[in-house]
This record gives sequence, C-alpha cells and structure tokens, in this order.
Amino acid sequence: MNISSIVVQTVPKYLNEVVQSLKDCEACDYHFHDEKGRIIVTIEGEGVAQELEKLRVIEEIPHVVAADMQMAYSEDELDAHMKVIENGDAVPKMLNDDNINIANIQYNGDLKKRDNLTEFAKKFDETKR
Repeated sequence: MNISSIVVQTVPKYLNEVVQSLKDCEACDYHFHDEKGRIIVTIEGEGVAQELEKLRVIEEIPHVVAADMQMAYSEDELDAHMKVIENGDAVPKMLNDDNINIANIQYNGDLKKRDNLTEFAKKFDETKR
C-alpha cells in the first residue's frame, strides 16, 4: 500500500469550491488548506500507477492550478529497497566500469519530464527488488 501527500494549488477566489470538490472526491482525503489557496490531501494506492490515476483525477478538478505529489510512503517498497541496499554494493557496478558508454546510463528520477507516466509506473511497479 502506498500513501502520498498532494499539495493542491488554486486561486483564492475558488478555494471553497475546490475544497468542496476535493472533499466530495473519492480519489483523496482532504486534510486542510490556507487562505493562499494551498490545499493538502492524501491519496492511497496499491502501486504507483494507481496513485498517478488518482493524481490525474485531482488535476482535472475545475480551478485546480497545480497538484503535486510531495511525500510518498510504501512500506513494501521501502523494505525491498533496504534489502537491496544491505545486500549490494554501495556503488552500482556500471558506475565503476570505465568501458561503459555514458549514453547508455538512464536517469529515472524526474517524473515531470516523463511522456507516459502510466507506462513508467507500470514498469516501476513490476521491477524486481
């Protein structure tokens, strides 16, 4: 189970309308907001793909200017990553290989630049850890 916090931004004149839409929305749990139009909600999902689907629902609410995942927690993924870290080298072998072509190294950390987040999430969820 994944749990993530989302900061939703709206224009202050639409704050009450967006807060009510979020409260009525089954994709998230509303927690609080401020007078500047910042709203905090959380989402839950079985994996990253399900969380991204819920994030898209929030983004499509009228008058939502932005909705960004801020913090995410997944107990199962954390445990799996800890096992890999504990049983592996601190530096991946490919980074110590002087013969590797740097063009073959792929950075996967910036989700905002992903063309297809759903496909990325499916691959991420299927990654053996």
